[in-house]
Amino acid sequence: MRVGLPKEIKNNEYRIGLTPGSVRELTAHGHTVLVQQGAGASIGLTDDQYRAAGATLTGDAAGVFAGSDMIVKVKEPQPQECAMLRPGQILYTYLHLAPDPEQTAALVKSGAICIAYETITGAGGGLPLLAPMSEVAGRMAVQAGAAHLEKSKGGMGLLLGGVPGVPAGHVVVLGAGVVGTHALQMAVGLGARVTVLDKNVDRLRQLDLVFGNRIGTLYSTAQNLEDAVLDADLVIGGVLVPGAAAPKLVTRAMVGRMKKGSVVVDVAIDQGGCFETSHATTHADPTFVVDGVVHYCVANMPGAVARTSTFALNNATITHALALADKGWKQALKDNAHLKNGLNVAQGRVTYEAVAQALGYDYVSADTLLH
Repeated sequence: MRVGLPKEIKNNEYRIGLTPGSVRELTAHGHTVLVQQGAGASIGLTDDQYRAAGATLTGDAAGVFAGSDMIVKVKEPQPQECAMLRPGQILYTYLHLAPDPEQTAALVKSGAICIAYETITGAGGGLPLLAPMSEVAGRMAVQAGAAHLEKSKGGMGLLLGGVPGVPAGHVVVLGAGVVGTHALQMAVGLGARVTVLDKNVDRLRQLDLVFGNRIGTLYSTAQNLEDAVLDADLVIGGVLVPGAAAPKLVTRAMVGRMKKGSVVVDVAIDQGGCFETSHATTHADPTFVVDGVVHYCVANMPGAVARTSTFALNNATITHALALADKGWKQALKDNAHLKNGLNVAQGRVTYEAVAQALGYDYVSADTLLH
């Protein structure tokens, strides 16, 4: 198969879909890999490294899209990239379609086979291709929140860990999944007072065993959520419903009653965000203020640490990339039900139920296309 690696073009996105090591895996299986010149240069992955791994360098993205049977990316295709997709071509990347009707319509129109990293499941449960970026985002959320609590960044002028004689700041983490767990680790490490809310009592019990009295755990009722958010200096939204739009847990009215100069970091913004007041921002212009509350809603947070994120992501994605290239998409999905869960759009149809429900499309089961 001819596998294509274009340079990412989303604002401040420096990650890359394939490392030279991943290219070497694909070429060792007999596949041709077309790499856009300079695709990995911003994170120190040179064209020479890609050539040494067996890649063929191509001058522009159009050449990569035109010459490839499968496109491997990191972020969702931008409008000009969607326009270059063709019927039957495989797109393997993050998509986050539920809150994005324009992209969904473009992918449906393309006729391409669109497989989303974020809905591929794992044998042990969870979302293994989302997990490494959730780990990065969870850790970054506390860094970003702590920085924006500084007065010069619009915050209340609070040092998250406090100092002797002065109390630490209060970090509230919504969701005890991968994002929440890694946010907890960072917040505890900084010496903050930390509360985590979730509806899974077993998960809260596990975290209590790990962190002991260094964190507080609360079952997520409306009252507990409101009380915690109103007391917080920093709120981190890490709630995920796989493939679906994130639930709006924090209302605009609640934001209006939060402490002035407090900060919210909405890690769920890729799926629409879990604060009613959220809208996506970029690394170039990461924050906005609503009712005195600083909102950090960068939709590709791991892109800020793009080299670490690229290698972590490739560790998770390369196995399925090899399966798709070796077998073709139909056989690969027949052989692996977890990979089949990644199929979101194919041959002009929406094949992921949560996306179809969110955007008003007829849902077509992936099984009906695998003949």
